[in-house]
Amino acid sequence: MPVPARISRIASETTGGLPRQFWWLWTSTLVNRLGGFVVTFLALYLTADRGYSASYAGLVASLFGLGSAVAALGAGVLADRVGRRPTLVTAQLGTAVFTAVLGFSDGPVAIAVVAFLVGLFNNASRPAVSAMIADLVPAEDRVRAYSLNYWAINIGFGVSAAAAGLIATHGYLTLFLLDALSTLLCAVIIFVRIPETRPEAPAAPHEGSAAGADAARPGTVGGTAGAHTVGLGTVFRDGRFMTVVGLTLLLALVAQQGSTTLAVDMGQAGISASGYGLVIGLNGLLIVLLQIPVTRLMEGRNRTALLVASALLTGWGFGLTALAGSSAMFFAVTVAVWTIGEIMNAPTMMGLVAELSPAHARGRYQGVYSLSWSLASFLGPAVGGLLLQHAGGGAVWGACALCGTLAAAGYLALGRWTSPARALPAPTGAVPAPSKRPDVAPGLAADGLPDAPALDGAGAANRAVAVGSAVAADGAGAARVARD
Repeated sequence: MPVPARISRIASETTGGLPRQFWWLWTSTLVNRLGGFVVTFLALYLTADRGYSASYAGLVASLFGLGSAVAALGAGVLADRVGRRPTLVTAQLGTAVFTAVLGFSDGPVAIAVVAFLVGLFNNASRPAVSAMIADLVPAEDRVRAYSLNYWAINIGFGVSAAAAGLIATHGYLTLFLLDALSTLLCAVIIFVRIPETRPEAPAAPHEGSAAGADAARPGTVGGTAGAHTVGLGTVFRDGRFMTVVGLTLLLALVAQQGSTTLAVDMGQAGISASGYGLVIGLNGLLIVLLQIPVTRLMEGRNRTALLVASALLTGWGFGLTALAGSSAMFFAVTVAVWTIGEIMNAPTMMGLVAELSPAHARGRYQGVYSLSWSLASFLGPAVGGLLLQHAGGGAVWGACALCGTLAAAGYLALGRWTSPARALPAPTGAVPAPSKRPDVAPGLAADGLPDAPALDGAGAANRAVAVGSAVAADGAGAARVARD
């Protein structure tokens, strides 16, 4: 088949068949991320432009993360109770207002307070976006939809990071105002073009029926144990899900250094804001270029092995930064290494999170999952800034390598712990297909974790390109869920 025809076929199979409302949501995400300048350059702005210390920059980034952590839980509940659309529109409007205010803020206390409010409203959109995608898109296309949303996030991030470095040379205030404007435009698109998508709560089944028996079990969707009683406590008692959240937190602490401590370290090494923008923009560019081919290489691989490899590449990719010195090229190499780890981790992890989230509690589950990234954005910058200031870059990047190694060990233990006898639940409403292996429970891979989506047919591999938000990973990393 000629190359143009093959490209056309792949594009059609990757983007075709999705609802129009999803594409409006995708467009709003792209517009928002094309103007997402502030979070990436906040640490560099505070140290290089305003003259604050690395530890203060870390503190401000941590307060941003604290606001994100508060929003992760509250917005997840609101998305389930009030609705996805009002939660998302309110979050975007609040983010636009306080991002603009942050650009005019002066004094350490004012900057810190406004940064907390930006984090609060910015992260409130994540659970709503992830839940809205799941509401709009049929189950068989959901992984593909999350992938495309993640792709939009990284297209926007790659362009905005490179452009922001150039814009910053003419003044940082322009970055704040353009970021606010793009977020406002995102809110307008959602308000005008996307309807409310929250599923109706199912009717309570009669007592004594099979459905009624299911409803009596905590965490099931339906009846008295359905959408209105699946509380945060139920999510926190889900041991396997919380193990996933905990391991994500450990790896997210490492990933968070890319937009905070790395910027300060490169600045101290004499690399300009534009140089940092080009280096960190490589992350988004590589994700855009490599997400589909790398995912195709991952097809049919052991899920635990993929998670272990991604954790080691991420941790040790950041660890290599200790050797970069003042070479922007070497910094770029380290970014390339941990970006491959991110590409491997995002689809694998978000596929697992989506499978563990009951339909009428998607907001809560996505909120708790995004909490791991929010806590990392709270703890990571503060710890990284303190280590950098008092112990040097070697301590920061060595700690990253250690965290990546511990996360890899945790994924390995999770794969062994989750045996067929203690199987993870199948996706709500889905009937697991019989396993081809007699020693593996239905719906489980050989390592005990749920199988990745089956790939059947020439174009199905493209549908396996996965991420959500979160992380889902907004958009984060999600996946670059931390940016979403």
